[in-house]
Amino acid sequence: MAVVFQKPHALTDVPLHYCPGCTHGIVHRLVAEAIDELGIEGRTIGIAPVGCSVMAYNYFRCDMIEAAHGRAPAVATGVKRSLPDHIVFSYQGDGDLASIGTAETVHSAARNENITVIFINNAIYGMTGGQMAPTSLPGQVTQTSPYGRDVNLCGYPVKICEMLSQVDGATYLERVAVNNVKNVRNAKKAIKKAFQYQVEGKGFSLIEVISSCPTNWGLTPQAALDWVEEKMIPYYPLGVYKDRYAQEG
Repeated sequence: MAVVFQKPHALTDVPLHYCPGCTHGIVHRLVAEAIDELGIEGRTIGIAPVGCSVMAYNYFRCDMIEAAHGRAPAVATGVKRSLPDHIVFSYQGDGDLASIGTAETVHSAARNENITVIFINNAIYGMTGGQMAPTSLPGQVTQTSPYGRDVNLCGYPVKICEMLSQVDGATYLERVAVNNVKNVRNAKKAIKKAFQYQVEGKGFSLIEVISSCPTNWGLTPQAALDWVEEKMIPYYPLGVYKDRYAQEG
């Protein structure tokens, strides 16, 4: 019997610790599939963040390094410059990348470091209990915005792909989602392309993945996927925000 689907080799057999309905597991699989298909597991190094995916080092068979909160792009930069023949990626949430790690993200892009950043945007601080994040939507209720995010008090959400698209150094920026089959397939293509660009030495890539957080949103897993479609994607439109090499494809 032909095997049409199986767990990627680049994923370990360790059970994931994420909450039921969390889409981190889907993104882990997509990253591992890209690593498998490009044949780069033996020379890939991942940088784990602080946040819900803090234990990502347990889930990938490649070498992994734990970075201080927000510093994953800086650590990735150091590793890549020291080992330029290796493939280096960071895996970060919005509290890590878009808050305490904003400077590291922007300047890594400005220098066009040849690294791949996987950015999970679920519009909330997941690990610490559901506080408002830099990406929380206007009016969104969180533990620290019980009456909804007031943009007059807290400002507007940070749109990472739009912001980085204005940074000259960045090579490839795309926003995807994993709330349905079609979007998962598109996310897979984007993640693999980002790794392929690094293999080819083309520079800084960031894939923003619109993700769900049923626990801290106070929704069922299915309702959380619906919320992604109805609320998050309209505010964070999917698509390619920059691709220096689009014409080559």
